[in-house]
Amino acid sequence: MTLYDLVAPAIEARREPRYRIAGIRAADPLGADATIAAVPAMNRDADVPALTAALRTLVPDPDRTATLGVVDALAAVRDIGLLLGSLKRHGVEPVAAVPEALPVLQELGRRTDMVPRDTVHHYTTWNPLGDRQRMYTGEKMEGHLQDAVRMVFPALVASLGSCSELAGLEPYDPRFADALDRTGRHVQAMVDSIDFTVAQVTPDFFARGLRPYFEEVDIAGHDYLGPAAAQVPLWLVDLTLWQCDRSSPEYDAFLDESVRYSLPSWRAFHAAHRGSTSAVSKLSAAISWESTPRLPPALAASALSLARVLRILKTFRARHIGIARKAYSDELRLYDAGSGGAPIALLRSVLDLTRDNETLVRHANVRMHAPATASTVTSAPEPATATASGSASGAVSATSPLREKRFTA
Repeated sequence: MTLYDLVAPAIEARREPRYRIAGIRAADPLGADATIAAVPAMNRDADVPALTAALRTLVPDPDRTATLGVVDALAAVRDIGLLLGSLKRHGVEPVAAVPEALPVLQELGRRTDMVPRDTVHHYTTWNPLGDRQRMYTGEKMEGHLQDAVRMVFPALVASLGSCSELAGLEPYDPRFADALDRTGRHVQAMVDSIDFTVAQVTPDFFARGLRPYFEEVDIAGHDYLGPAAAQVPLWLVDLTLWQCDRSSPEYDAFLDESVRYSLPSWRAFHAAHRGSTSAVSKLSAAISWESTPRLPPALAASALSLARVLRILKTFRARHIGIARKAYSDELRLYDAGSGGAPIALLRSVLDLTRDNETLVRHANVRMHAPATASTVTSAPEPATATASGSASGAVSATSPLREKRFTA
């Protein structure tokens, strides 16, 4: 039994319409099944006239658009979005080619409370399975990439609960470690997803076969990114673990852009927790006040659990960079930046930030196991500056005034 099997039923039971995955997948409010099934062939032939006609056929009139509920509106954006990306891949701005799509996209954005085009959630989680699956190319590897993203959605939803709980707890509370352990299990789904991607999708297929369909489109003078995997919001976990007060200006700027592609409740989570105190900072502060070499059991458990989940995050990011470097190598790349708008250098910077925070907590774990002798406690606390070599920003030591006791054997 997978994490998806355990978590998905609970998601479906919630009142949030965007979590009604089965209902959105089943919905076909525009009667688009037959038209969408022909899109891969149109793309193979670069048949711009046929794609333009298909988009014009699918766009409902404004009165019909105004009657759609959230579930149907999400499905409508999903199907229109496949044609937006297809036309842009062949060098055509879709709204310029089909102007009547503009007011419909704007209204659908209002009705769904999301950006006025498709996102990674439309393309993967809310995409039907089997014969009705919406695809640009129809290739097996495209389906595998969609599956890889689908498998993390329930874990991300569940992580909102564990991270929200974590934000209200202190490291001395036994529930702090428990919330971290549950978060770690959710984040492990990201590692499983990227391992699946490595095994099933070649860098060449992504770079040359699929990446061109994820280009931004112009809607009323604003560029909106395509359904990029970078929109999968791992920042939901970063935020409360370390990012809210131990970040870098570059990562903050990237998140400010990325957050708008998320679900409304996820954007609200970001707004509520940005600028708060991270789990790493709470733990560092708690350890700095301890005057004995042996940490209290609850605090020691919190340190171990936090190091564990940060290590999982670090593993995911290291593997992600490995994939990105291959897909955007000089031999394969068609674009300088990733489909989410981030260059490889930013991925490296975020990995360094994650590693810096993991190193800080790991060093605390080493010290807490020091032998308890009369000479183990130094009289002068030192700044918490333990960072990995090669850090892109040094943000862990530069942004935090927190101090730790140093315990030596």
